[in-house]
Amino acid sequence: MQDPNIDHGVRFDWGRASADYARYRDIYPPAFYDALISRGLCTAGQRVLDLGTGTGVLPRALYRYGAGFTGVDAAPAQIEQAKRLAAQSGMDIRFFCARAEDCRFPEGSFDAVTACQCFVYFDHAALAPLLHRWLRPGGRFAVLYMAWLPGEDEIAARSEELILRCNPAWTGCGETRRPIAIPPDYDGYFVRETQQVFDLPVHFSRKSWHGRIRACRGVGASLDSGALARFDAEHRALLARTAPPEFDVLHYAAVTILRRA
Repeated sequence: MQDPNIDHGVRFDWGRASADYARYRDIYPPAFYDALISRGLCTAGQRVLDLGTGTGVLPRALYRYGAGFTGVDAAPAQIEQAKRLAAQSGMDIRFFCARAEDCRFPEGSFDAVTACQCFVYFDHAALAPLLHRWLRPGGRFAVLYMAWLPGEDEIAARSEELILRCNPAWTGCGETRRPIAIPPDYDGYFVRETQQVFDLPVHFSRKSWHGRIRACRGVGASLDSGALARFDAEHRALLARTAPPEFDVLHYAAVTILRRA
């Protein structure tokens, strides 16, 4: 993928990070998912489409609540991991490799659509009318995001500094608490139902935090093999010097739910 507004136009490929993504990105605490479940989303009897599903983290985490999930992602390697992980857990989830904007589901196919950690990558002008068509009347579109807070968490700050030394083009740095910005492309198709921003401590070991950082867009999806090997060595050494064996990293979560107009 290449976007002039992301990483200064440097190409990145989520497929290159799929193995780490599958092992280390399933990190969302229960409170993150409760922002959906408590509002009656992704529950029994609903048909849910998860856009930018990656390795199927959200559908797999919420599968026990009884919704029927379909997940789509543009990266073939991500979808292969999603299928493998779902099959290992005996989960009946449909996964397809496709850009969200290229999907052609029948009108009223879904009760809800989710997009977790991927909203920035969409062509909103193309997607908004499609979502309106795919959702039944009164259906909802939930956008979710979670990020560490480097200005308040020392471990996150040190890891982020190393990412930027290895990949100065990365623009995913410097996160602060903020609601999800919904482009005007959705006006007329949706009305805002709720918007929430809240803090989440996320627990890691040195190994799992290192894996989480490797699965970051600015690392595993962008660095060539030599640069990635150098990053690996430096980050492991950094954690050995500065981090306890286990620790929490302060994150914030943002959830915005739109209702089909």
